[in-house]
Amino acid sequence: MAAIKFDKVTKQYGKVQAIKEVTLAVKDREFMVLVGPSGCGKSTLLRMIAGLEEISTGELYIGDQMVNELPPKDRDIAIVFQNYALYPHMTAYENMAFGLKIRGTSKAVIEEKVMNAAAILGIEDLLDRKPKAMSGGQRQRIAIGRAIVREPRVFLFDEPLSNLDAKLRGQMRLEIARLHKKLQTTVVYVTHDQVEAMTLGDRIAVINQGIIQQVDTPDNLYRFPKNRFVAGFIGTPPMNFLEGKIMEEEGDIVFRTDTGELSVSVKDHAEVAALLYQKVTLGIRPEHIHASAAKAGPKAIPFSAYIPIVERLGHECYAFLAIGDQQISARLLSEEVSTNLPATMNLYIERDKIHFFSAETGESLDNSTKIN
Repeated sequence: MAAIKFDKVTKQYGKVQAIKEVTLAVKDREFMVLVGPSGCGKSTLLRMIAGLEEISTGELYIGDQMVNELPPKDRDIAIVFQNYALYPHMTAYENMAFGLKIRGTSKAVIEEKVMNAAAILGIEDLLDRKPKAMSGGQRQRIAIGRAIVREPRVFLFDEPLSNLDAKLRGQMRLEIARLHKKLQTTVVYVTHDQVEAMTLGDRIAVINQGIIQQVDTPDNLYRFPKNRFVAGFIGTPPMNFLEGKIMEEEGDIVFRTDTGELSVSVKDHAEVAALLYQKVTLGIRPEHIHASAAKAGPKAIPFSAYIPIVERLGHECYAFLAIGDQQISARLLSEEVSTNLPATMNLYIERDKIHFFSAETGESLDNSTKIN
């Protein structure tokens, strides 16, 4: 197995800098997820590890070896692609064995490794089939099996589940997580789906426009986002943002929305209170807005909101709320929201779950922010 280290790595395509001085350390046997919107540079970073993209500047290490100029075949990595990349004329067994065969591995060793991988993935009954006779999920298992038989130091996954339906994606996420625990190998996994990132990663690197915004555990990314981009990208549904100013009202320092419908005391938050008469952004997640003060806790912040529409999902619903000319959403129990809409409803925010961000830079103003 091996650790991976990016040291001030950049990637230039003509005049466009796709990767901007990325420094990132992936620990030995760690499951690292690279997540971000389409075009953010996460697949480029993965392809650099694989040797499929040249590095413009900086250094990349796998283990103790700098691999900038090392050919892909000598890096001891295996990659699983989004489109499976199986040979259509070969059976599953032949696809899994192909990489070993061209390396001159003996038939006995190939047989042993393919059957071991098939047992791990539960695909023994698929080995005689060709890809056209398999479902998308079965083809993806064969692609993963082809990577396993190589016993590489590093596994790379490039959006491997994006072609599968929602139910199958959930099943495959569990299988990949179990596989990592069983094999105990270093994994770098690229996805644009933050649910995949949160459920799979030991740590997650959130990327935007070629820059790593934050690297942390799933729990820390959710609870202590470093900036507004991370806060809005991590979490389902995404965090709500309200624009407003820090004001002084009756001797108290408060955040007040631009149209005044919501006022929140910030006197216990030194970083925010110091920005008197300046614009800031308040962030609150939909699951931290409640229909009762008891659920919101002893520091509940009451407010009234107009609800024009609700998205009902059975037990839960997403209520879309208008606060002045700004819209946010709340994750509530369906039974708590009237079916006679539009309507006005009294709601409560958990005070301790509020985040504040600089309106100018988007950086967190939370004095409790924990960055590893």
